[in-house]
Amino acid sequence: MIRAFLVWLQTELGKGAGETAQSWSEALLGSLNFWGLLEGSHLIGLMLFAGTILVVDLRLLGVTFRRTPVSVVSDTILPLTIFGFIFVVITGMGLFFAKPLFYYHNIWFRVKMIMLAIALINILIFHSRIQRTQGSWDSDALPPAGARAAAALSLSAWLVVITFGRLIAYDWFECGKPQPAFINWAEECKASEKGAVALAGARP
Repeated sequence: MIRAFLVWLQTELGKGAGETAQSWSEALLGSLNFWGLLEGSHLIGLMLFAGTILVVDLRLLGVTFRRTPVSVVSDTILPLTIFGFIFVVITGMGLFFAKPLFYYHNIWFRVKMIMLAIALINILIFHSRIQRTQGSWDSDALPPAGARAAAALSLSAWLVVITFGRLIAYDWFECGKPQPAFINWAEECKASEKGAVALAGARP
């Protein structure tokens, strides 16, 4: 069902009459300048968002700004974090819209989405539970173990999100190419136009 929706999104939505007519998705991907502008804007927004997250997490780990209360660091940077996140989401949705089937069958993208979910859940847990006691350790040079663990998980998750996002550009694992059975399964290659191709000598 998901793939059928993405096929419609990529090939049918906004498509006019005529043999040369393009869908909105195809037009966006084939645009001369807008695609590059969108991709570049996404990376700039990501640097802003990840940079502000880095500053707060390092303070929670007791690495930087040890004499500054956590609330001061967080409240000062929070507007930039929110702006960066919204900007990244909007531009990311635009990139996905341009070639949804490519991303759907890309293992790097799938792992990135899993880690993104983990990072967002970690943020939710931090703000709903750990931050409740912030008043008692706000000015401590070294916050409690729970806050440090959340910061460490945050840094790790966002690092994986950024790394795997970068790997999406490489075709080391792609449906239609000989690759391990696990990768074919993880990418749902059997459902793709290119199909699943096993490595030579591997069991089907």
